[in-house]
Amino acid sequence: MAQDRRFCGNPGCERPVGRDRDGKPGRDEGFCPSCRTPFSFVPKLAPGTLVAGRYEVLGALAYGGLGWIYLARDKNVGDDVSDRWVVLKGLIDAGDPDAMAAAVSERRFLVSVDHPGIVKIHDFALHPDPRTGDDVGYIVMAYVGGRSLRDIRTDRSGPDGVARPLPLEQVLAYGLEILPAFGYLHERGLLYCDFKPDNAIHADDRLTLVDLGAVRRIDDTTSAVWGTVGYQAPEVARSGPSVSSDLYTVARTLAVLSLDFRGFSSTYVDRLPSPDDQPLLAEQEPYHRLLLRATDHDPDRRFETAADMSEQLLGVLRQVLATGDGKPRPAPSAQFSGEGTAFATDLGGAFDGPAIAAALPVPQIDPTDPGASFLLATRGLDPDALAAAAAGAPGDSIEVPIALARARIAVGDTAGARQTLDGLAAVAPPDWRIDWFRGLAALADGDPRAAAAAFDVVFWALPGEPITQLALATANEWAGDPDAAYPRYRRVWTTDHGYVSAAFGLARILLSRGEQDAAIEVLEAVPVSSSHHVAAGVAAARARLAAPPSAAVFADVSARIERLPLDVEPKAALSVDLLTAALSWVRNGAPADGGGARVLGSPLTERGLRFGLERVYRTLARVAPDSAQRITLVDLANGIRPRTLV
Repeated sequence: MAQDRRFCGNPGCERPVGRDRDGKPGRDEGFCPSCRTPFSFVPKLAPGTLVAGRYEVLGALAYGGLGWIYLARDKNVGDDVSDRWVVLKGLIDAGDPDAMAAAVSERRFLVSVDHPGIVKIHDFALHPDPRTGDDVGYIVMAYVGGRSLRDIRTDRSGPDGVARPLPLEQVLAYGLEILPAFGYLHERGLLYCDFKPDNAIHADDRLTLVDLGAVRRIDDTTSAVWGTVGYQAPEVARSGPSVSSDLYTVARTLAVLSLDFRGFSSTYVDRLPSPDDQPLLAEQEPYHRLLLRATDHDPDRRFETAADMSEQLLGVLRQVLATGDGKPRPAPSAQFSGEGTAFATDLGGAFDGPAIAAALPVPQIDPTDPGASFLLATRGLDPDALAAAAAGAPGDSIEVPIALARARIAVGDTAGARQTLDGLAAVAPPDWRIDWFRGLAALADGDPRAAAAAFDVVFWALPGEPITQLALATANEWAGDPDAAYPRYRRVWTTDHGYVSAAFGLARILLSRGEQDAAIEVLEAVPVSSSHHVAAGVAAARARLAAPPSAAVFADVSARIERLPLDVEPKAALSVDLLTAALSWVRNGAPADGGGARVLGSPLTERGLRFGLERVYRTLARVAPDSAQRITLVDLANGIRPRTLV
């Protein structure tokens, strides 16, 4: 056994033992100098040993948190599984009563575990310790060929011998594959406790959770708790393991696999490195936030279930893949009712807070909430009527006060909405929906900074949901922080072209940076199926018109206008802007013949453009809503018309 992995087996001690010191070689067997717990790092089963009269030991494979792992052959002659390869997992120290109790406990329930992502436990065998004669327990499990995630990570070593992180998309895929196994255990009242890269084997294009030596029941408050420094949640030593501490180990494993995470078991034993030290965390903000939530020091702020974490992990993976190759990975939201109506589609950057708040989607109602049926029966009531009816709603419902806050925001009563949300926050467990509606109330009040603060909390809770980043990016931009808004807009738009509001926000920022071509490319990608496709086309035409004037620019804008399926009035208004810009350019020293180009059918000359403007003004006059506007437009047409003989 490598000396850097030799620790005391006493859970209350875990000090290094059996190490070289002062030029003297470390002992393979002995007593911990701190607590006097005996230790032995020598495999107790020699090749050829027959355990329980059935399992022939072939050799030691490795060691796990609770003991040595041996490869053996099942010699149950006459059985249909004769000569099946199995793995025996024994205790590091048979004299440790806690370890022996854990092994006995495993016999009671591990054989019933049956999941394709978890190694199958076949049996529990006893064999005398060759030193003491005391029986030692061995778990008999299926042999899983392949390589551990630790081995896969170690193999990516550079010329300096330092292992390189695995590609993020590969790590996220590993997480998605292993989380269902955790969900299976948790649903059956079991905790894994000691997950790390060593305990997941990749073989046959799948991951298998192995080494179940630390598995225990959720309600077990007496058995020894086993874990690994750098992976185990900090509260486990005080309050014991839980579902959230299990998910903590998964997140820490993802971090170790994906980052150059030196010091994760010392310097960063209970925290993550900063994005300043790890560029990947700065580049992939949703991934960083997922890790932050899953490893929060407060267990109540972590993911509640493996399914919750898996859902957000999948959303993060979609974003990582989309930003990597530029191909959108849209998916319906499991938390929201859809994007809602597109908003802030004005390239001028005008923000209508109440309109944005009304356009953003609302969280889906939890059908298991005690007040879900009440909300169905009271749908459509105004806030006052809903508040009166809420007196008869279940007192432990979270959905009812949230619905009341939503109704109050819709009618402009943001103060009442905040009061409802603050009251709910005082009695309810952490719930991102409270912050979501706080953000909507702030938008309706025209306070983008407060909205950004609220949406930032929601983004932390739901890093895989593009809509949370869209809301935050909008608030960032409105608050005057385009640098924060830009990467979020881009990530949302790249991931899902259904979020048209992100396209307009991204285009605005690109235009403000002078990147007209990039802005136009974004606007042109708005799907034809979108109700804002034409608006995006108009915006692209105006963006092109904002470029330095030239015959090519005017010809391009002209072609765009002619392709757009616009009504008479908006098409004429856009045409006026184009012809006016072209005429100004010609009057300020452009080639007299316009280079032979034409704009909306008119030659790119002063005379030709004046005739073109005249036609457009007269078109607008014909659709003017009243006589005063009609007269004004006719006067403009007459004033711009060049002199003629008739």
